[in-house]
Amino acid sequence: MNFDKTMNFEVEKVQNAKTKEVLKEVYEALVEKGYNPINQIVGYILSGDPTYITSHKDARNKIRTIERDELLEKMVKNYIGIEEQ
Repeated sequence: MNFDKTMNFEVEKVQNAKTKEVLKEVYEALVEKGYNPINQIVGYILSGDPTYITSHKDARNKIRTIERDELLEKMVKNYIGIEEQ
């Protein structure tokens, strides 16, 4: 192992991957329970009321680990094509 080089750890990349993973898991849990996942997630983002998200597969607790404003920011960036690497 070469100790002369400085390792670069990018927190933003890790956080983006975690956010995406959580959102996919919540989406899948909502589908499994028969809900329209887009409507439910939008309802949660707009209201902040976690009861829009099913507790199936711990989805409600998972989505609460992401700040709603952070989630909205990432969604807008994705929509207009600003990729976060």
